[in-house]
Amino acid sequence: MDDEEARTRLLDAAEALFYADGIQAVGMDRIRTESGVPLKRLYRLFPAKESLVTAYLQRRDRRWTNSLRDAVADAPDPVAAVFDWLAAWFSEPDFRGCAFLNAFGELGTGPQAVLDVVRRHKAELRALLGELAGPGEDALADQLMILVEGATVVAALDPGPEPAHRAGAAAALLIRSRAGR
Repeated sequence: MDDEEARTRLLDAAEALFYADGIQAVGMDRIRTESGVPLKRLYRLFPAKESLVTAYLQRRDRRWTNSLRDAVADAPDPVAAVFDWLAAWFSEPDFRGCAFLNAFGELGTGPQAVLDVVRRHKAELRALLGELAGPGEDALADQLMILVEGATVVAALDPGPEPAHRAGAAAALLIRSRAGR
């Protein structure tokens, strides 16, 4: 196994375990066991748990954000497509909420590298919603962000598509009310 394969196996194991059980509940030895990567190589590739958590969140951010961008790219109503995408995500059998909010909830303001990834992820989501809202619609983008985040938190407590559908309906009302100003 080369370093790239080891890195992929470690990140796959870390993502599955951290997302399902929480960052603090999962030790490096458990990740080693799950990945099949020797402990010495694990620590050579990720010298500290913080570096593994950061890499896991960075990879998840790329995949999550790209998937959402793909979902809205050619949609006739891109804002509605955001909430349709969320409904599908919330319905996945292993859905456990937002990995970034979960990490922040567990770790708070430290370690800094993890917090930076969480903040970048949320800023990128807000930027995408700003693109969809249109120029000069910062207030609408902020409101959409609150609807997305709120739906995600509600779905973490009660998984299924309904929180996304309700938030999507609220987003549609917001957009209609702004169009009629």
